[in-house]
Amino acid sequence: MSQVRFIGCLHFGHEWMAKHRGFQDSYYHDEHLIDYWNRTVHKKDLTYILGDITMEKPDFYYKLTMLNGRKKVILGNHDKGKHIPELLKYVETVEGMEHYKGYWLTHCPVHPQELTFVHGNIHAHIHEMSIPESNIHVKYWDAERDIISASGKGYYNVDAKLIDFKPKTIEELIQ
Repeated sequence: MSQVRFIGCLHFGHEWMAKHRGFQDSYYHDEHLIDYWNRTVHKKDLTYILGDITMEKPDFYYKLTMLNGRKKVILGNHDKGKHIPELLKYVETVEGMEHYKGYWLTHCPVHPQELTFVHGNIHAHIHEMSIPESNIHVKYWDAERDIISASGKGYYNVDAKLIDFKPKTIEELIQ
């Protein structure tokens, strides 16, 4: 049975990120990521990559062919619009954000008000940090119900390092 999985901030070929994540260089970082991905993702699985495939260069997009399964991309701040035609050679779709089964899929975390009527936000961007649910509290105006106060339902950070370089399912993220 195929699964839908999520991961972000691959940063293929990015020397600084590789060292920041504890690797000797980007070659070892990328090989580790590819190995862990392929241990987890099967041929028919779909993985959403939530931004920052590389560091603003299409030079390492070819590494996407080394990853098992189907791939869709939500653009990150280091993914350049001018590179989308090249990126589409390796993935099924490229989007700015997407709504998937009651979750916002984004690179950067969305504003807490956007979580009011969904299950949560699966994102990356902030690397090893997370957004504590206790810090999320929004008041907004609704004409029918006057002032509404809503707590965020959940942010799920899928930065590659944070999730041990293994794309995760929604069920795994919720746990």
